[in-house]
Amino acid sequence: MSASPAVLMRLVASAFTVAEKAGAIVRKVLHSGELGIVEKTGANDLQTLADRLAQQSICASLSRSFPKITIIGEEDLPPEEIKEDLIESGHSEEILQKTCPAEYRDLKEEELVVWVDPLDGTKEYTEASKSLHHQTEAQIPNKVLDTSHSTALCLLDNVTVLIGIAYEGRAIAGVINQPFYNYQLGEGASLGRTMWGIPGLGAFGFQLQEVPGDRRIVTTTRSHSNKQVTDCVDAMEPHEVIRVGGAGNKIIQLVEGKASAYVFASPGCKKWDTCAPEALLHAVGGKLTDMHGNAYCYNANVKHMNSAGVLATLRNHEYYVSRVPQSVLQALKSD
Repeated sequence: MSASPAVLMRLVASAFTVAEKAGAIVRKVLHSGELGIVEKTGANDLQTLADRLAQQSICASLSRSFPKITIIGEEDLPPEEIKEDLIESGHSEEILQKTCPAEYRDLKEEELVVWVDPLDGTKEYTEASKSLHHQTEAQIPNKVLDTSHSTALCLLDNVTVLIGIAYEGRAIAGVINQPFYNYQLGEGASLGRTMWGIPGLGAFGFQLQEVPGDRRIVTTTRSHSNKQVTDCVDAMEPHEVIRVGGAGNKIIQLVEGKASAYVFASPGCKKWDTCAPEALLHAVGGKLTDMHGNAYCYNANVKHMNSAGVLATLRNHEYYVSRVPQSVLQALKSD
């Protein structure tokens, strides 16, 4: 390792530990049962105490270590003093040992934009919490979840913490924490995992798998569907459709061989939903675009909405783009 790792590698190494702390916050709030839910634009657009605390932790921690970066978080929070126990100053030594791709080696802090979704899959998070705490009077221990409530618990797979890093409008690094990974193992299981990737270097923290080449499995929205989304999914002629929550979770479906394509033919996703997942997907040779096949831009001054939908694949992206109905393309104007 060089005496002074590249800024990008230091930022990713910090984002890794910061994402793990955010994941721990997300678990702690669920276990407390006091979610502090606020409706932002409606019942399908919620904010919880976990969203607020995790974003404060991520933004304050990264700002302290990298004061010149631009950070854009999902939650519109008032400026306030951040408690020291929310600050994470550590970093992953394993990431610092990696060699930064040459094209990113000389990047400066002020050239980087960080997109943060502190809790992707908030709706599923709240549903799981309600079910768990309704069915048991005992408070759930910090490290253990009662796996007898499997229907509610499977929603926790949908929950992720997303930290994406962009340079010149491109997603160049992504960190995804899955706070409740391993819940199926029950008592004594250590919950959570963190995945990360940089195009040109690779992706780590999971085992890359692909859907067999003769199968088309489409993953799409669980709670934001409409006729346009359904028509587009049907046009892909899938053998199977999986409806789950969270953009981060849908990309995990792609890289772990559970789905071939993520199809969402509607506005709704934002840049903080897709920056980290896109970087991770690109790092293993996949692609994320709008429904027209155009790349999204992650500059600091872009609009936050992904107005032309999201189409993501591990392989054969052109096939899926070619199947998007003309009516969908006309309805979704590319940015």
